[in-house]
Amino acid sequence: MFSNGMTVFFKIFAALACLWACLLPSAQAAPRLPTDPTEVLERLPIRPGDTTARELAALGAAVTLAARDTPNNPQPATQLAERYYELAIARGDPRYIGYADAVMATFTQSSAPAALVVRGQLKQYRHDFDGALADFAAALNADPAFASAHAWRGAIYKVQANYPAAKAECDALQKLDRATLYAGCIGLATAYSGQLETGFATLQRALDQTQDAGNRLWLLTRLGEVAAWRGKPEQAEKYYRAALALGIDDGYLLAAWSDFLLDQKRPAEVVKALANWEASDGLLLRLALAETVLKLPAAKAHVQALADRFAAAKVRGDTTHRAEEARFQLHLGGNAADALTIAAANYQVQREPRDARPLLEAAIAARNPAAAQPVRDWLKSSGFEDAHLRQLVEASAAPPLSAPKPEAKP
Repeated sequence: MFSNGMTVFFKIFAALACLWACLLPSAQAAPRLPTDPTEVLERLPIRPGDTTARELAALGAAVTLAARDTPNNPQPATQLAERYYELAIARGDPRYIGYADAVMATFTQSSAPAALVVRGQLKQYRHDFDGALADFAAALNADPAFASAHAWRGAIYKVQANYPAAKAECDALQKLDRATLYAGCIGLATAYSGQLETGFATLQRALDQTQDAGNRLWLLTRLGEVAAWRGKPEQAEKYYRAALALGIDDGYLLAAWSDFLLDQKRPAEVVKALANWEASDGLLLRLALAETVLKLPAAKAHVQALADRFAAAKVRGDTTHRAEEARFQLHLGGNAADALTIAAANYQVQREPRDARPLLEAAIAARNPAAAQPVRDWLKSSGFEDAHLRQLVEASAAPPLSAPKPEAKP
């Protein structure tokens, strides 16, 4: 127990009441704070046979025990917050990030490396990359061998298109003898730097060297992406299907697979793949795109749900899904000007290939070639080889003769 008599879980759920209210389309109503520590505010969906609830209960019990017996020990809270973060990524559900924040609220000043890394992960989720990098640097200052901090720094630098800095973090992983982490890090950095074949081969070697299911999931997904960039859809599909066959929930994999299917003009498969994944804004967007192409009755409701969610995000200052919002405005809202504004703002923060595409498409639709200049600069400096992006760059170099009609496509 804490000194005020409230249990850990009551503090968590009380802190999250406002967050959950904001995530609902009806977020205009004032949030209600619970007065009963035993009140259940929300039950997250659990799939049949899923042991997550029992796992979280055990981790939560450890947090409660530590709060009573060793209140300065951040390890139990760190473990629970890390698990919440993993679930947020796996299921595309931002509510878990709020739960993780609440768990870590007692340890916002902790200098323990594990606590710093978890805090950095939560900051990077919200695109506070400077804050996240500072936390990871502090973790490494406390423990220079904390490999995950190097891996996270490398990931952020790749998102920012700072490839020399990313490769330096990869090299640090190699010095720590973390072969799989190094290969995954340097393979993707190499691919982003204009050497798709070399990057692909490096990722493949990493895959061949690991049997860990989580590592294989990440590597197979990235290999699918790189194969698609190389213009080899059959090879890409092979890797995506191998990743899906692992049976591990992963929002990033489902998003990449759905984008691939949409590019291959196979929207019916997207609808099938994303059934029951409406909690994720990114996956709901792809589902709505596919449903719109197929003229399915559910499309209208899903488009409205997305509009409500993006409006609610704007009210609370949440900018974590601007790339998806740009796609929504362009392909489902028919608003090229707003799409361009949002895509340009997103590209100032995130500069991965998946962020470049919405900006190029919106610039073409809005007949504003100057807006696409940052992407043209990036492609020139990086040498990134994706043929589709380069086609969009050519199309964005001059305004079309007439304004194109936005289509429901990724």
